[in-house]
Amino acid sequence: MTLTRAGTSDTAIEVPKPRSPHHLSSLLPRIAVGMALVITLSSCTSLAGASSSSDKVLSIVAGENEYGNIAQQIGGRFVHVSSIMSNPNTDPHTYEVSPSVAQVVSGANLVIQNGLGYDSFLTKLLAASPAPKRVVLNVQNLLHLPSSTKNPHLWYSPTTMRIVSEVLERDLAHLEPAHKTYFQIQEKKFLISYNSLLSAIQRFKARFAGKSVATTEPVADYLLAALGVQVKTPWALQSAIMNGTDPSPQSVTTENRLLSHHLVSALVYNVQVTDPLTQSFIDAARQAKVPIVAVYETMPSAASSYQSWMTLELTALRRAFSSHISTTGLDR
Repeated sequence: MTLTRAGTSDTAIEVPKPRSPHHLSSLLPRIAVGMALVITLSSCTSLAGASSSSDKVLSIVAGENEYGNIAQQIGGRFVHVSSIMSNPNTDPHTYEVSPSVAQVVSGANLVIQNGLGYDSFLTKLLAASPAPKRVVLNVQNLLHLPSSTKNPHLWYSPTTMRIVSEVLERDLAHLEPAHKTYFQIQEKKFLISYNSLLSAIQRFKARFAGKSVATTEPVADYLLAALGVQVKTPWALQSAIMNGTDPSPQSVTTENRLLSHHLVSALVYNVQVTDPLTQSFIDAARQAKVPIVAVYETMPSAASSYQSWMTLELTALRRAFSSHISTTGLDR
């Protein structure tokens, strides 16, 4: 499946996430030096374009580019968005903090953080550069989730971004009251598109509820649950791969049996994180002729918006279930 992406106005700062909330200290000694700061500035949101107080551009930093995309949709021409985790071609389980990232965070008017330890580096950076007027939007807190929540990939839940958009509209209006009406209009436009996605999810569920899949990580588990799709892979295996630990032999045997005995309709795998173990599951699925569906942790280049990203992944699942077709990447 060949797809192209429209231009984006986000600044991309590649900083993948740690494997677990407690992984930072063990990972820092392995941090690579000299990671480039990738910046793509939009002419309509550039700070250089602010010529008067009425044209003030708010600086937003998002831990993940899916949240950054929502912020751009709501803020429009009055925001400049910098997304830290943004490269779909890198492994988000390696982690790096650079002075450039710290500088961008320190100057932000608003910061969006996923929480649940997924982007705990932001907590450290915010503490290092306190700013009384800065607004921090923590998605875990918005959803009232305890720290014991197992799956941190909150953006895959169909209910998350509606809540995020509502709070973003409110916070932006608080920061820049002169453009309150504009932000309200932008949010309404977003919700029209978002409601179309929710309708597509319901149509999918009506047709395919009860199907089952194997997975490598719990990246898309929230979406799969909303679709009525059952995840047969043991949580112990999903969690181990997510956190960079070795799963038990029993879990690996169970996963291989799901594929070799055709007990699932597809293998859903995180295309951004592969290793010999996950590759062995991919190979087993191919040998058993079980369709493979790639999912992403950060918004891929094939998607022009969060909504289009989720729609593309719905399409890939539909192709697997209805036509037995694999989609090993949204750009191919």
